[in-house]
Amino acid sequence: MMDIQRPDRPLVLCVGGHDPSGGAGILADAEAVQAARAFPLTVITALTEQDTCGLARIHPQPAEQIEAHCQRLMNDSPPDALKIGLIGGADIARMLARLIDERPRTPVVLDTVLATGAGQSVADSALLEELRGALVPRCTLVTPNLPEARALTGASAPEDCAERLLGAGAPWVLITGTHDATEAVTNRLFGADGERHAWDWPRLPGEYHGSGCTLASAIAARLAHGMTLVQAVESAQSYTWKTLERALRTGRCQLTPNRLHD
Repeated sequence: MMDIQRPDRPLVLCVGGHDPSGGAGILADAEAVQAARAFPLTVITALTEQDTCGLARIHPQPAEQIEAHCQRLMNDSPPDALKIGLIGGADIARMLARLIDERPRTPVVLDTVLATGAGQSVADSALLEELRGALVPRCTLVTPNLPEARALTGASAPEDCAERLLGAGAPWVLITGTHDATEAVTNRLFGADGERHAWDWPRLPGEYHGSGCTLASAIAARLAHGMTLVQAVESAQSYTWKTLERALRTGRCQLTPNRLHD
């Protein structure tokens, strides 16, 4: 076998759904990773029928097929970070947990996609249980928005949601405030060691499709570059806010983050 040198940029394996509108999902992941001068590897967990106005149908792919794709990529191109988005089913979540266990030193960012930007649910009770019990404890960082954090924990306040996720085994939890009815968007980072950080961002007008995917992938790319977790979270927020400030009108409804604005 040829001795292949590592590329001049880190590799990020993105595992998630395909959004044909390009606002969220694998396309969003790949753009955010590339914008950070990292190289995206992609595996699709589910095909979706959606546009900027919402989701019509979701078609999860077989768990064994997803696992085969991941294993082949990881054996050929060992990633420096893993980002997980839309999962599609409890069996896929269990498979991803096994995959993480095989590479315990690889940082993992879990974007707990429970609903579309338009509010449509993409997770049933079985998947919620696997997220809580199997994936959350195995990931370096979990990045729910406040409604997702509440659905995962049954708590209400961000601090209470974070404490329950940390208690479930998550080393770090970032709860985003995009769904709050506040003048500023406050994102709160909680560490299992008691470390706490909060950032306020001007709330932009309009609705956006794919901001959560953008943020989580941007964090994963920065972790792949070797940033500390707090540095990666702070830098990725600044980048994501700029993608929203310069968002594109690609359809009739929600705006698309301009992830390649630079």
